[in-house]
Amino acid sequence: MRGQENPQPSMFSYVSLEHRVPVDHPLRRLRILVDGILANMSTILGERYSHTGRPSIPPEHLLRALLLQILFTVRSERLLMEQLEYNLLFRWFVGLDMDEAVWDRTVFSINRDRLLCTDMGREFFQRVLYLAEWKGFVSDEHFSVDGTLIEAWASHKSFVRKDGDGPDRPAGRNPEVDFKGEKRSNATHESSTDPQSRLYKKGEFTEAKLRYMTHALAENRNGLSVDVETTQANGRAEWEAAEQMIARSVRKPNATVGADKGYDVDSFVSALKRRGIKAHVARKTTGSAVDGRTARGKGYALSLRRRKMIEEAFGWIKTVGGLRKTRHKGLEKLSGQALFTFAAYNPTRLLNLTRLLNLTRPATV
Repeated sequence: MRGQENPQPSMFSYVSLEHRVPVDHPLRRLRILVDGILANMSTILGERYSHTGRPSIPPEHLLRALLLQILFTVRSERLLMEQLEYNLLFRWFVGLDMDEAVWDRTVFSINRDRLLCTDMGREFFQRVLYLAEWKGFVSDEHFSVDGTLIEAWASHKSFVRKDGDGPDRPAGRNPEVDFKGEKRSNATHESSTDPQSRLYKKGEFTEAKLRYMTHALAENRNGLSVDVETTQANGRAEWEAAEQMIARSVRKPNATVGADKGYDVDSFVSALKRRGIKAHVARKTTGSAVDGRTARGKGYALSLRRRKMIEEAFGWIKTVGGLRKTRHKGLEKLSGQALFTFAAYNPTRLLNLTRLLNLTRPATV
């Protein structure tokens, strides 16, 4: 029998948001994890707000919404607000009721800027890491370090002379500009859109763009990120950022740090030796700073194999996390965005590890 379409919609719904989300949905386990972290951060979040005035967007809602934007690769705040209007899964995860009004995009962005900073991002990142350490998923002896380029929210046309003596740029939106015969470098030029970005390229035959650099230190047991640093793009940024992260996060003597050939320089290898850390850096063909005795060890070969796990994290933050090109201007906001993105990667990795642990654990009678 053919069913009949009812043109009169129901006025009320008696099914709650909680019942509309499947019991085995992955976001359910993530929501429990995130709620515990945010409850632990309640005092720190309260210090960011005044005790008087109109109530703002709850910071817990903001942080959950930012996590959704990263996990579901939502490209803008405008699209995120649109999704929150009709996506029941998003409403449930953020903590909005069925009939609760969604914030205006501008209001959300203004409130977000209070939390999208290095300090708050590192607080959230560290609490996720504490949970991973409590579960026993983090190694304190073997690490890997690497860096990647993040494209700035600025174009070549905004890269103009600092003294203003260059040729006049035509006005208007997306004007035609001829760079032929003009020598451009970071010493004489800067972006009028994002002055902290730098014109940089990593390979000999690659394109130079306005970029930043994000660096990560990962442990070798399960590939979880244990530290993140964001810097301006330059030739020494990878080594200097790696030394900062190692000083903060590697405390055990005789630990190992693996890295690619870009870190095979005397200054970096010597800095690790002074800290009593073994430099398991991939050797250059000629002029390597890593001695042959270290390179012949079994631990060295194992570190180079496990080092590839850090590439999975960088691949995730650029594809899923949307960090191939930043949506923000300035080093401070990008640092916060990078920390939140890596902090979103770690829980997804944790949930997979926990699921695999449950599958391999022998059943009890």
